[in-house]
Amino acid sequence: MSSLEEVVVIATIAGCTTGLGALPLLLTDRISHRVYDGSLGLAAGIMVGAAVFALVLPGLEMGSPLEVTAGLLAGGGFLLVVNAVLPHLHLLFRGERVEGTGPKFDPAGELPSAEADGDLEPLGDDADDLRRAALVGGAVTIHNVPEGLAVGIAFASGETALGLAIATAIAVQNVPDGFAMAVPAVRAGVSAPRTLLYTTLSGGVPEPIAAAIGFSLVAVVSGLFPLSAGFAAGAMIAVVFRELVPSSHGHGYADTATATFVLGFAVMLLVDTVLAV
Repeated sequence: MSSLEEVVVIATIAGCTTGLGALPLLLTDRISHRVYDGSLGLAAGIMVGAAVFALVLPGLEMGSPLEVTAGLLAGGGFLLVVNAVLPHLHLLFRGERVEGTGPKFDPAGELPSAEADGDLEPLGDDADDLRRAALVGGAVTIHNVPEGLAVGIAFASGETALGLAIATAIAVQNVPDGFAMAVPAVRAGVSAPRTLLYTTLSGGVPEPIAAAIGFSLVAVVSGLFPLSAGFAAGAMIAVVFRELVPSSHGHGYADTATATFVLGFAVMLLVDTVLAV
């Protein structure tokens, strides 16, 4: 079995590949909506392929269908609950979308104001920027934690090839995912170098932390892999159908997004075959 340190390093490398998706923005900010939607479809296809080939199928080989199914339902339900409760801000190709409930949240979709929070003194630009950054960070965490869990859980199974397959899939998927995050950031006025940094950190920070948690949990509790693999797969699939698919449709390029989804799924099939999971 790989060590915790090795898993964290591999998950960090996989997570940091989000920064590769921002590299085209260093050259130009003239990105079409078709390319943006296509990148989301590609990321979604790879993520679903990773969930099926590197998590669900190995889980069925090592455990019962009931265990994997229970994990799938728990993972999907957990993601939807966290998405509904944790306030977070999605950066879109055009505009933003605030989701979640809790204090300092306006259900109309606007960022909360100082007056609405009951503050005695108006908040300055720094406070507004900090709050916006926190909301964006919430969205990034919701999106990337299931991927990190998947990497850690896969390595904890004792199958190195399985861990490498899911880490490779996540790394490949993070490139179009990072591109989809970088485009609206640049369009909102964030400089290209800062966008590159923020995009890299968006995967390079939460994914190794989640990988360490997933690895430690499965390594300590024997026989937990089928349930945990199902949980990570369910959460990843929920992210795809809750965020990536809706964001890639409705702009006139649904065929492009669908085609790249199938391409992404095929890419993961090849990754799975080459690494002989």
